[in-house]
Amino acid sequence: MQGASIIKQERMHIRLDAIAKQTLEKAAQFSHKTLSDFVLSYALESANKVIIEHEKITLTEDDFSIFLDALEHPPKPNVALKEAFELHKQSVQ
Repeated sequence: MQGASIIKQERMHIRLDAIAKQTLEKAAQFSHKTLSDFVLSYALESANKVIIEHEKITLTEDDFSIFLDALEHPPKPNVALKEAFELHKQSVQ
């Protein structure tokens, strides 16, 4: 749906001192954005960086080779893995 606008229904309230608010308002003006749009855009940018830092996995060349080998030649399921799959099957719907 090109051109469709997203309805903003969620609110978030924060408390800050006068100097912090003035600083944010000044930066928002320089960016030609409303205070809300400025704060939201930079908060989302920072949030995405934090998420990437915590979800990204970096492997050495040796570790990557071991990982690929495990994908291509997975070990046969042992008792512990079979029990884990059964527990998962019962717990997740």
